[in-house]
Amino acid sequence: MDGITEANYNSLERVIVEDLENGAYSRTICTRFPPEPNGHLHIGSAYTINMNYRIAQHFNGDFNLRFDDTNPLKEESEYVDSIIEDMNWHGYPPGDRIFYGSDYSNEIYDAAISLIKSGKAYVCGLSQEETREYRGTLTEPGKNSPYRERPVEENLELFLKMKNGDFPTGSMVLRAKIDMASPNMNLRDPILYRIIHASHYRMGSQWCIYPMYDFAHPLQDAIEGVTHSFCSIEFKDHRPLYEWVLKELDISQPPKQREFGRVNITGVVTSKRYLRELVTGNVVDGWDDPRLPTISGLRRRGFTPGSIRNFINDIGFIRHQSIVDIAMLESTLRNELKTKANSAMAVLNPLKVTITNYPEDKTELLSIENNTENKELGHRDVLFSKELYIESEDFMEVPAKGFKRLSLHSEVRLKGAYFIKCNEVITDDATGEIVELRCTYDQKTKSGTGFTGRKVKGTIHWVSALNSETAEVHLFEKLFEDEDIVKDKEKTWEQKINPKSKTVLKNCRIESWMKNAKVEDRFQFLRHGYFFQDKHSTENKLIFNRIVLLKDSWTGKPGR
Repeated sequence: MDGITEANYNSLERVIVEDLENGAYSRTICTRFPPEPNGHLHIGSAYTINMNYRIAQHFNGDFNLRFDDTNPLKEESEYVDSIIEDMNWHGYPPGDRIFYGSDYSNEIYDAAISLIKSGKAYVCGLSQEETREYRGTLTEPGKNSPYRERPVEENLELFLKMKNGDFPTGSMVLRAKIDMASPNMNLRDPILYRIIHASHYRMGSQWCIYPMYDFAHPLQDAIEGVTHSFCSIEFKDHRPLYEWVLKELDISQPPKQREFGRVNITGVVTSKRYLRELVTGNVVDGWDDPRLPTISGLRRRGFTPGSIRNFINDIGFIRHQSIVDIAMLESTLRNELKTKANSAMAVLNPLKVTITNYPEDKTELLSIENNTENKELGHRDVLFSKELYIESEDFMEVPAKGFKRLSLHSEVRLKGAYFIKCNEVITDDATGEIVELRCTYDQKTKSGTGFTGRKVKGTIHWVSALNSETAEVHLFEKLFEDEDIVKDKEKTWEQKINPKSKTVLKNCRIESWMKNAKVEDRFQFLRHGYFFQDKHSTENKLIFNRIVLLKDSWTGKPGR
């Protein structure tokens, strides 16, 4: 179910309803998503895809994935493949409705010729600096280009020479002849075509002139039969130009552009330019760095397609620019996994524990529940032995007030096992660091036996030295502590990045069964959060990424 009902139609859906009632289109309702293949999709892209895909689905229409590939300088087939892969994984498969703007090069060129012939476009030779000067400001009208009144035949001849490569890159452009005094800057004789001598990833050197997005977009929509071009709010001022192109070319049953709000997420960057700088500058580990809000980054970190879709649906339709806390996405993921993810005991900062009164050659299997929220996930057997590992933070030789874990001469329960008491602390002679705890256990206190002889204040997790694997664990925080720092031109990216955004912990210890975990499995590491196996993980080097934290009653308190 798409979740859309007549009772809760948003303004975009009402536009379609009105067009259906009025018979505005003799063709099937069709929406589209038109990414430029110069980077990976991000969470903002997911919102746009969701909006267009679900509306088309609800009205039994078509949804097109169209690559806006009319700029050869940054586009690559690698990005085409990544976008298709991300959409399939995300749950919005384009199927066989994949299109390329570059396939319409001849039609768009012919449209430009038509505008020239009707006196609505001209070839301009102003430099970029002169063009900016002539354009005017928000409070002052622009000035007509000295080339604006060139005869039609001269414009046709010059445009043909532009196409044939007779002029260098950037030396001439084709401009629409609209109104240099328009209060809408987009209508002040906008550029329709520019010269770029560069090889295109699909077309090679077949073309050296390329249409601007505002000219190509409405034509591509019309050629594909798109009825409704839904885009984010920053394109609202571009709508008059979209409509001008379709009107001047006398397009029958023209598509309609309408806008919805743009979603910004706290603590992340969704500007494709900034993302590209981070990636190409090797500041992050590629487009799928788990700290990035790209779909591939969220996927590698461990977010599920369902959690992202639910997050977007929870945001709902917005009319204007909106800021959403990243915690909302994290909460959505927690809600999904709390009844699905198996728990596991993982010790991230191991401290050796020797149970001195446990027989040297003895081991036993203890039954531990896999998910406290979902009994149907059952139990697993966990090996208990003389030598164990616990978290170093779960021990304080002299406990702080409120500390409820293990300390010298006190007891604590081991999860699913026994009470243990610390009797001796072993330190490294050179550093004074605690390297081992020598404890005793009370065999009468085994979990599940109903022992009530006495109580302890805390329970801690553990792993057996005989039945655990070494793993590397990556912990993540916000890539930027302050969103405003991103725009600080005085700092380098390395200076802007939160130094705690990625912490790598080596020599962690996890239960041995996790070595055979499936690729898409997600786990709740007791007390540490939800985790996912990184794509670089191998049989000989296990790597787990923390997706999100768990709530912890001790977090932020002194003495941890």
